[in-house]
Amino acid sequence: MPDTNARPVLATHSGKFHCDEVFAYAVLRLALGLRDPDGDHLLIRTRKPEPIAAADIVWDVGTVFDGATNRFDHHQRGAPLRSDGTPFSSAGLVWQVYGERAVAALLPADGARFAPAIAAEIDRSVVRRIDELDNGVSATGPVRDDALGLGALIGDFNPPWDDPASTGPTAGDAAFLEATAMAEGVLRRRVDAMRSRHAAEAVVLDAHRAGEDPRILVLDRGMPWKGTVFDHGLPVLFTVSPASNGNWMLDTMPPEPGSFAQRLPLPEAWAGLQEAELAERCGVPDAVFVHLRRFVGAARTRDGAVEMARRAMGTAP
Repeated sequence: MPDTNARPVLATHSGKFHCDEVFAYAVLRLALGLRDPDGDHLLIRTRKPEPIAAADIVWDVGTVFDGATNRFDHHQRGAPLRSDGTPFSSAGLVWQVYGERAVAALLPADGARFAPAIAAEIDRSVVRRIDELDNGVSATGPVRDDALGLGALIGDFNPPWDDPASTGPTAGDAAFLEATAMAEGVLRRRVDAMRSRHAAEAVVLDAHRAGEDPRILVLDRGMPWKGTVFDHGLPVLFTVSPASNGNWMLDTMPPEPGSFAQRLPLPEAWAGLQEAELAERCGVPDAVFVHLRRFVGAARTRDGAVEMARRAMGTAP
């Protein structure tokens, strides 16, 4: 910031707002530790050249991109592109400079080491999509934002045309802050979910090393595990872990990320059975159920779920 003793001035355009400038503002506030636009910083929504030029940070307006001077517009000729030619939005430009700092601000001290990896993943999975939506381009085909997409949900915060809040010099300002709060909440939850996934990796690897059979992964707590299995090429067929209702779940492993198939489905003879009927058929006294699609089952105990896995593989006596 140019003057650490002065209240920083942050500026974006006035009028109807979109996902990119709302998300960018949420990122800036997190990265810089700012909370109150009328207290620890000043937010200006304007298209007037003079206040834009005087602001400390400007995004989505001003026709200048220069990260070194905190100018993040993407509407001018020669605006920057991603390495594959995808145009940046203001969210993408701000994220390149402040994204990792925003992520770090959301992580506990023992999770700080995950900040670079999480920031890179969010750039690929979230920020890039905002860039595509704002510029109307996509490497995978026509851009269509569904009604539950982040862009559509943020757009819904704009006051309708017949609302008095849609006109005048402060039109949409209050709604902009409301939309920012939602965007920040989404980012907070996404970062925490990714942090927990990274934290689970070491636990999953330790559990796999300690297991009696490398094809059966036994976890003492429910946690994300499929990504670790894929990333490390583990030969897991089944995972056993406790459920919130006291049972122990038996989950199958898909052959590839996103697949609804299984490396080894549970036996067809068990499909759709429950309780006594299942116990008799599979030979495990405390077996509870097997889904009709054979991708998940359960037993009342850990040993029972492990035994179901062993019998599903044909290794039990």
